[in-house]
Amino acid sequence: MDWLILFFAGVCECLWAVAAKYSQGFTRWLPVSVVAVAMTASVVLLAVAMKTIPLGTAYAVWTGLGVIGTAVAGIFLFHEPATAMRLISLALIFCGIVGLKCCSSH
Repeated sequence: MDWLILFFAGVCECLWAVAAKYSQGFTRWLPVSVVAVAMTASVVLLAVAMKTIPLGTAYAVWTGLGVIGTAVAGIFLFHEPATAMRLISLALIFCGIVGLKCCSSH
């Protein structure tokens, strides 16, 4: 269950980053509100997941999910480049997340 909580913490991590982009420098109140709620939820969910998942593993997975999610969102929402090297790099991060999950005893 804590791995699912950690996954949703990563989703919230992506959500606040995308909302921050839409906030236009924190000048639009709705995206700023989403940033505040999603950022809080992300950190709280991370803390809950760390009850059973080791700190280093939880933090690496949380940030990795945030990196992958925001990069993919950037490609689809903001037309950022999807170069081969960029996609390979994201795939390597994903492999690292899977590796951490597979070697975790929790």
